[in-house]
Amino acid sequence: MFPRTDNRRREFLKLAALSLAGVTSTGARAMYQAQREAIQRPETPERALNLLAEGNQRFLAQKFISFQEDLDILKAHSEEHQEPFAAVLSCADSRVPVELIFDQSIGHLFVVRVAGNVATPDTIASLEYGAAVLGIKALLVLGHTNCGAVKATIAGKAVPGQISTLYQYIHPAIAGANGDLTTASGQNATLQASVLRDTSPVLAELVKQKKLAIRSAMYDVGSGKVTMLAA
Repeated sequence: MFPRTDNRRREFLKLAALSLAGVTSTGARAMYQAQREAIQRPETPERALNLLAEGNQRFLAQKFISFQEDLDILKAHSEEHQEPFAAVLSCADSRVPVELIFDQSIGHLFVVRVAGNVATPDTIASLEYGAAVLGIKALLVLGHTNCGAVKATIAGKAVPGQISTLYQYIHPAIAGANGDLTTASGQNATLQASVLRDTSPVLAELVKQKKLAIRSAMYDVGSGKVTMLAA
């Protein structure tokens, strides 16, 4: 079980108070690191996914805790290195503020964004870095409602520049959706998660060792709710 939200809030307020009282930055950093490792560095993929789900519930209830953390301490801790507990492959859509919807602060999430949240060689390479080097425990492919990239793929019309290069990655996901945008977007998120599991030996091995979970989810841009999809 995770510490209660009230307990987390009290601990962060204690750190802020110590900082104001004149505790050295080194001491504050060390104290914060110990607290953060206990809270934000889950030992299993399942607990990492739970942290994301709990954060989205706080977002829906408008009871944030990430903004209450002492940003000076956070910045001091993350300046030299990063220790994210999860990675998110998200659409580039401006209505999907990843850290905000999961109520996570600086250094908690390794976010890769591209229109259509597609698994391309570039995005896969970035996510492999997050898993193999940074040690993330969970990788979430996050689709969303009213996705323009999926909508454009369904329409299949001529578009300017290189926008259409995204279609090849999304097109398999629209089969069976009967033109329904939300259904196709969910299928696309699930497809991209499958691509990550099947085409990256680095990620596949970590999944096999139960050191990493790869899941897909849908974000409702209207309600703010994140719904986990079937693996």
